[in-house]
Amino acid sequence: MKISSTYVLIAVAILGIGLIGGGKLLEQKKSEVADGKYTQFAQCLTEKGAKFYGAFWCPHCQEQKALFGDAASKLPYVECSTPDKSAQTQICIDKKITGYPTWILADGKILNGAIPLAELAEKTTCELPL
Repeated sequence: MKISSTYVLIAVAILGIGLIGGGKLLEQKKSEVADGKYTQFAQCLTEKGAKFYGAFWCPHCQEQKALFGDAASKLPYVECSTPDKSAQTQICIDKKITGYPTWILADGKILNGAIPLAELAEKTTCELPL
């Protein structure tokens, strides 16, 4: 039985599309896992009354957010900078925020700088995922 080159070409094309689609699905699953890894931790920080004060232009604030990966959007984040970077928002003035990032915990304890996740877990009793 002789297989036509057209059929071989079609089979290769289908296989290639399947591999590309499978790779995209795997990437999506990895992203979902990354998002899910710290989502509950970030939500726990919120539930425990922790607040993360920062500024969009602050490199240390970006480092802090990066530790949470895709779950950074779930953080109890308070923006302290005005859009033109020239002033501080009233809430941050009222809280006497003088540097970024600043974490204020429910008990009033203040943590300055990018805080390691293990330390945040310890100070808040939120469980840090492995």
